[in-house]
Amino acid sequence: MTHDERRELAHALAAIDQPHPLLDPRLRRRRRFGLLIMTVCCAALAAWIAILLLTLPGRYTSSDWRAVWVGLDIAELLGFAATAWAAWHQRQIVIFFMIMTGTLLICDAWFDLALNYGSSGFTASVLSAALAELPLAFLMFAAARRLVRVTVQTLMQLSGASGSVPPLWRVPLFADGLEECLPARLRSGVDGSRTADVTAGGRSSS
Repeated sequence: MTHDERRELAHALAAIDQPHPLLDPRLRRRRRFGLLIMTVCCAALAAWIAILLLTLPGRYTSSDWRAVWVGLDIAELLGFAATAWAAWHQRQIVIFFMIMTGTLLICDAWFDLALNYGSSGFTASVLSAALAELPLAFLMFAAARRLVRVTVQTLMQLSGASGSVPPLWRVPLFADGLEECLPARLRSGVDGSRTADVTAGGRSSS
């Protein structure tokens, strides 16, 4: 058998032996519950933003200023340390740590700029955001995106697909129906390898 034939056979056998995760009723219930929670959070947060716009004072004095900033910097330190550990050990959780650390860096830049606006320290805040926090956050997000794309590329190769990885917003969860995201000229090889794909419940793996 050729390399491509062995790859197609392995893919067909895996599709038969491993039903799609979303066929699990428990996971489907959790998915619906998660979607409900996200919908409620969007509505509640929109209402809360409106309340804050109407009720928050223009000026406020905090007695915990040091704890807030030291706490944020400690969280960033933990994020960098966790990212370094996961990267050193080559663990998938590094993607989560990169996104978390990048988000903390953006929060740091936002609060620094917003709270120092109009003060003598605003120039230093701009330089800090432009030269440190935002570039580091971009590197974190770019690296996380790269790792996700490499994972999708590996799934494409196991599925018998070739070509570049489609945009991540088009890639389905668990790569189910991944071939539908590919350009038409790249689908034929994948479709042919999936004709024998059957999962539990009599459903095609696509």
